[in-house]
Amino acid sequence: MDAKTADPALGHPRRWPILGVLVFSLLAVVLDNTILNVAMKTIADPVAGLGATQSELEWAINSYTLVFAGLLFTFGVIGDRTGRKRMLFIGMALFGLASLASAYSQDPTQLILARAAMGIGGAAIMPATLAIISNVFPPSERGKAIGIWAGGVGLAVAVGPITGGLLIEHFWWGSVFLINVPIVILSMILIGTIVPESRDPKPSKLDPVGVLLSIIGLVSVVYGIIRGGELASVTSAEVLVPTLFGVAVLAAFVWWERRTDHPAFDVRSFSNVRFSSAIGMMGIVFFAMMGGMFFLTFYIQIVRGYTPVQAGALMIPFAAAQLIFAPLSQRVNERLGGKLASTISMLVLAAVLASYALFDTSTPILLMEVIFFVQGAAMANIMPPATTAIMEALPREKAGVGSAMSNTVRQVAGALGVAVLGSVLSSAYRGEIAPALSALPAGAQHAAGESIMATVGVAQSMGEQGQALIKPAFDSFLHGMHLTALVAAVIALLGVAVVAKWMPGKTRPVPQAEKKEAAVV
Repeated sequence: MDAKTADPALGHPRRWPILGVLVFSLLAVVLDNTILNVAMKTIADPVAGLGATQSELEWAINSYTLVFAGLLFTFGVIGDRTGRKRMLFIGMALFGLASLASAYSQDPTQLILARAAMGIGGAAIMPATLAIISNVFPPSERGKAIGIWAGGVGLAVAVGPITGGLLIEHFWWGSVFLINVPIVILSMILIGTIVPESRDPKPSKLDPVGVLLSIIGLVSVVYGIIRGGELASVTSAEVLVPTLFGVAVLAAFVWWERRTDHPAFDVRSFSNVRFSSAIGMMGIVFFAMMGGMFFLTFYIQIVRGYTPVQAGALMIPFAAAQLIFAPLSQRVNERLGGKLASTISMLVLAAVLASYALFDTSTPILLMEVIFFVQGAAMANIMPPATTAIMEALPREKAGVGSAMSNTVRQVAGALGVAVLGSVLSSAYRGEIAPALSALPAGAQHAAGESIMATVGVAQSMGEQGQALIKPAFDSFLHGMHLTALVAAVIALLGVAVVAKWMPGKTRPVPQAEKKEAAVV
């Protein structure tokens, strides 16, 4: 019995083992991104790593997410057409090969390109997992299954930083990508033997024009934003031209998607209030979270001086909260209703982001751990209900399309979060550190002022004389981090407004008398 012959009301008889394989397959994708957060400081080291600048690190993250987001819908449609199991299998193979290329990159440019190739594989994997879940589970169990899927993501979040820290301390930086290979091989074996094939009986057509417009537009906008952070200016032609060009291309993308009968990203779906509010909330959450995680990495490892293993261990409460609360989130959502549960969770998330503005060089570890745990709990009560709402707003046979749309918004929002909040951090840091660097030559001032990593690197190369730069560098970074955290909190509050205004409330149960009357009519 495969997914096509399984009774939709009962689900596939092997649905729970299938879910286990899908969660394990997703482990490599999520593991890689959480490992990379811990490894960024080492990759930036000119001796132990590749000497990547802050902007190059942003591109190492965003090259993956932009390609991932740009191709998600296309691969969702291809999976619906040719077979989701087949697409999952191909995606794992591509991801494994690109991981090898990333591990043996010789400079930041090669790493950025290899990460983009990993994004191609990830784009084939992610929509297939949720689409298969939606096809093998009956509606009554789908929310629970998605909660477990989200819990598996939380497990990868927990394992990733610790694994990355151990690898960085005992091996070279490329090992954080090489670890994906055995996971990929085992996943491919399990997929081939356990996961059933499924297809959309009426698949959509491909939309190469929409895909091309979306990738060109997003890359241009992100390039302009990151360049603005590098130059600490928003008025430079190097910032304005690519940004405005990208916005114009994205406007053309929306125009095209509204008129084609086989859109790569069906913007008409946003007329569904339940869909648009859930996907908008998800985008805002990932914008704030990814941007926040970017600056926390440097705060923990540089300002606080923790090793990669210690930095990974500090993230355990965040992941533990996800593991604990994600499977329970559907029950909370049913009891309180989507609007109230999501509004409370978004308010908590905004408060957590604002609390980062109070972190300094002596913030107690226990307090940090409590805040990370609360953030994880809030995230766990946002993502599964939002994902379920998105998937249920579309027909069952369009599961790949719904999955691709939700993940596209998540990845685009995350990339923009890293770009925008990273640029806010970079601009604020450069403005604060400038007086301390005034004695350096003009060229060295610009290079040393780009980021705290650059300043600390210059200070170390100057020996005893350079130690005077360390405290101003820490103070300048904390100033930039506080400003960035407050910007992230304000953006999270926008999410509260979106949810409170448009998210549907708790469904009122229909009395039995009304049901009987309706049946008679």
